[in-house]
Amino acid sequence: MDQPHTTAGATALGGGSAGDRFDDEDYPAYSMGAAAEMLGVTPAFLRALGAAKLIEPHRSGGGHRRYSRYQLRLAARARELVDQGTPLEAACRIIVLEDQLAEALRINASRHQAAGT
Repeated sequence: MDQPHTTAGATALGGGSAGDRFDDEDYPAYSMGAAAEMLGVTPAFLRALGAAKLIEPHRSGGGHRRYSRYQLRLAARARELVDQGTPLEAACRIIVLEDQLAEALRINASRHQAAGT
């Protein structure tokens, strides 16, 4: 499954100013433990999302998984669907399709604005 959103490689774990990182939803600011705690899931759930190719965490210099705010939003949506009884693989596919639809709608809206309609 393709990851629905690309992550910023240049500021992955350094570079850019602190202000840029605060505003960058792709900056991998959260450790696995912090991410799991924030979402109320286990680290195994986050690893399963990685195995399903929904989110691919960045790796710190020491090899530790690091998650961005965008990835946490995807993981939270996955948890919501799984809690409702959706199998993990199906939940991941739904999220990818939702993300693709949202992007298509944004592109369509910007084209209409540019065309003045």
